[in-house]
Amino acid sequence: MNKINKLFAESKDKKLLSLYFCAGCPELEMTGKVIKTLERKGISMIEVGIPFSDPLADGPVIQSAGTMALKNGMTLKKLFSQLKEIKNEVNIPLVMMGYLNVVMHYGMEDFFKSCVESGVSGCIIPDLPFDDYMNVVKPIADKYDVRVIMMITPETSEERIRFIDEHTDGFIYMVSSASITGAQQSFDDAKQQYFQRINAMNLHNPRMIGFGISNKQTLESAQQNAAGAIIGSKFVTLLNETHDPDKAIDELYEALRK
Repeated sequence: MNKINKLFAESKDKKLLSLYFCAGCPELEMTGKVIKTLERKGISMIEVGIPFSDPLADGPVIQSAGTMALKNGMTLKKLFSQLKEIKNEVNIPLVMMGYLNVVMHYGMEDFFKSCVESGVSGCIIPDLPFDDYMNVVKPIADKYDVRVIMMITPETSEERIRFIDEHTDGFIYMVSSASITGAQQSFDDAKQQYFQRINAMNLHNPRMIGFGISNKQTLESAQQNAAGAIIGSKFVTLLNETHDPDKAIDELYEALRK
């Protein structure tokens, strides 16, 4: 069974926490250490960011991390090599997150083949058009048993959400707002209504809520309205400040208690 499906099947009553970090930042060779540390510290799933020069959906923190990673020499080929080295030491799901241009340059078939060889269970490609997903990407991903995770936002129509739910597997990435990534202090009434509206749809796939989660209020709101939460910018900031994944995750847990 794919590790993503296994995680959600075994954790129906547990509120999951997934973290994002940008591979190659703050240091080129830190990827394996970050992943193994996060698993040891109780993180449920990890999104491994593929640095890209023009990350449209990302806020300044993750954009800056991507720029640093590229300067450090991170490439998709290098990242797959790093992941392959730790493949047998990691039990939680790894999800690659990157933009379509990078994947296409690498080669679509080669990308999914490398995912399997490197222990990657899924991928998120924010700028992948859904028609291209259905006609080009999904057949290849299914061949290699890799989950392609699609995003929804408050602006996504009910019809499109149900279509995504019907034609994807693993989980749905529920973006808390239509803006770029970045920490928020709270989720306002409009976001709460959005969470409740999606809850009422009784979708087949579990959902994870991301974008803007950085403290106790936003974490609890996300975990109450979905299978779990995804944190990116806050952890990336702490990792950049400490250059130490142990310290970064400890400081994140402390921030999430406030």
